[in-house]
This record gives sequence, C-alpha cells and structure tokens, in this order.
Amino acid sequence: MSTSLRFLLCALTALLLAIPMPAQPGKAVAGLRTVVIDPGHGGNDAGCVSADKKTYEKNIALDVAKRLAQKISTAYPEVTVIMTRFDDRFIKLQDRGKIANNAGCDLFISIHVNSTDRGTSANGYSVHCLGKSSNKNRDIFNENLNLVKRENAVVKLEQDYKTSYQGFDPDDPESSIIFTLMQNAHLTNSLDFAAYVLKAMENGPIKHSRGVSQDPFLVLARAASPAVLIEMGFMSNPQDLTVMRSEVGREGIATNIFNAFCQYKKAIDASIHAEAAPAEPAPVAETPSVAPAAETPAVQEKPVSAPSEEPADSGILYGVQVLASAREMSPGDPFFAGYKPMILKSGRLYKYIIGTSASLKEVKKNYGNYQMKFPDSYIVKIEDGQSSPVR
Repeated sequence: MSTSLRFLLCALTALLLAIPMPAQPGKAVAGLRTVVIDPGHGGNDAGCVSADKKTYEKNIALDVAKRLAQKISTAYPEVTVIMTRFDDRFIKLQDRGKIANNAGCDLFISIHVNSTDRGTSANGYSVHCLGKSSNKNRDIFNENLNLVKRENAVVKLEQDYKTSYQGFDPDDPESSIIFTLMQNAHLTNSLDFAAYVLKAMENGPIKHSRGVSQDPFLVLARAASPAVLIEMGFMSNPQDLTVMRSEVGREGIATNIFNAFCQYKKAIDASIHAEAAPAEPAPVAETPSVAPAAETPAVQEKPVSAPSEEPADSGILYGVQVLASAREMSPGDPFFAGYKPMILKSGRLYKYIIGTSASLKEVKKNYGNYQMKFPDSYIVKIEDGQSSPVR
C-alpha cells in the first residue's frame, strides 16, 4: 500500500471518529464539561527561542496554560480541566490528541508563541482552527505556511514519526489531504471559540490582532473535538517578548483566554438546552499592574446576504446555525445539502443559518431533522441583525 493511500485511510478513519453523534431523544446533554489545555512543545523541543537565548516558548506556554487551567477550575468546579503536560517534558503530537480524546474532551486549546526570522517588526496574537490554508496571493498565506511547517516539524523529533503518523510528512504537500477531509467536522464551534478569543485578547497586554485563520496544524487534527491553536505573540518582537517575559503580561494573556472560555461555555451550554445555565463565574483576581479584562460582549453581526431567507425589517426570527467559516461560501455549496442559508457577518466570520421562522416552536420541532445532517448545529435567535444561542 502506498504512503499516500495509507495516510488517506488514516484521515478517513479520524474523520469518522471526530463526527459527534446526535444526542439520544429524552437524554439530557451535559454541556461543556471537559477542556484539555495543551502547552506547546516541552522537553528537548524548546519551540521558539529568543535572540538572547534566555527565553523558550515551551516555558511561556506552560506558564500561561497553568494559569488558564487554574482560572477555569476555580470558576467552574464542575468542569474537568486536563493538561497535556504539567512540567518540562516532551509529548508527541499524536499523544496530545489521544489525551484529549481519551478524556472525552469538549474543547481543546493549544497554546504557543510565534516567531519569524524575517526581522523584528512582526508582532501580535493570532488564533488558528483546523483547515487547509487558502488565498495563496496574500502575504499572510506564506507567513502561516511557514508557521505551520515549523509547528508540524516537531514530529521529526520522534524517532518513529513516519510509522506513527501513517506517512505524514510535514514537508509533503500531499499530507494536507487530511485537513481538507476534516476541516468541517468541528469547524463551526472551533471558529466560534476562536472569535471569542480574538475579541477577548483585544483587552490584553499585546494589542495587535492578526486575526483568525484556518491552517493545517497536525496537533489540531488529532483532537476529535472543537480545537484552536493560539499564538500569544512573537518571540522575535522585542515588545511582545517583554510582555511574555513578565508575570503581569502572562497573567493578562491567561485572563483574556479565560474570559473567552466563559463566553464560549455559556453559549454552548445554552445552545444544547442544558437543564440549567451555568452560574456566572466569580471575577478573577488581577495583579495591580494589569487592568481586569472586560467581559467579552456579544459578537456584533450584520446581514451580508440572504438569497432565500431575508430577515424581517423588525421583530425576531429563529433558525439553526449550521456553520461558521472564515470564508464566504456560496449558498449553493454542497455542504448545505440543498438548504439555502441566511448569511450573517460576525467580525471576520460568516455564519450560516437555515430553517428560519418567526416561531421558535416551529424551529424546535424541525431541529431534529437538521441536526441529523449537521451534528454541530444549534438554534439561534436573530434580532436587529444579531444572532445569539437560544437557551
């Protein structure tokens, strides 16, 4: 069997395992109950290293991850918080995904630091979801491609990586097939959480946002759940490095990711009709030097186009959100299975909503049919050009 075929079979198997099954009728759904936090790199894999060789990505990622884990555990004692590593040890990329999958992970957060060898001007944070990089005519494509190659190249530190990853080669373009196959499995929720992170980090110590993008990170592909990879800032930028070297800066970054988690959990728990909405978490104590991050407001949305289901000029509509994507898709795309979606713009994301009606009762009645085709879908309320999950 050829290497490409073996890898394709592996990709198909992973895709099938990643697709969540619809909830059984009459069975309560627990909501977001397990989060896995993945501090990037570790052990003999230092990740990015500062120009003066004094600061390693693996240490910054671990420190921020521990702070984030503590905040979530304190505010949500009902949530199981698991870290892929607690200390300076090397964890294989595939094992990071296994840890998440074995725990029944509801959300996977991988924390990293960016860097470039093209000078010191590049700066800022970015959030990445699983997907195949697109738009090769933009400079950001080449930047993200180099970032992906650097992060995925970690597998080369594993002696048996060609066997363990079924032929995956971080330098081989054919290996990107897995990302084309898997990018829609949990994309809606991954992009939703990414949007919350992007908004929350506007209040943090590193101000420049590089946006949300879809990129073929292997560590995300191995997690059969909504997953994001956060690049906190640039090791190669003096200002970003100063922030990440300081305890105050790392605390600020962790707090903002935590605030994003709070907003995402609230939306997820509400959208799947949990028996009770989660209590508002207690405010996280800040060090005096860092202003508390403001609670992330609801994402502002405005209609972009609605080929077949125009929202009313006033009043409330309800519908089923089936996808959120960083790119605008045609309403006739095969993904929508013949439904013509309403399209709402939310920051850098496009949200696609089907089955709109002024009657919530009618939408709930039909939701089961939609959920069979779109397992990650949930009911939303649309008012004044904005959408929000229905409790």
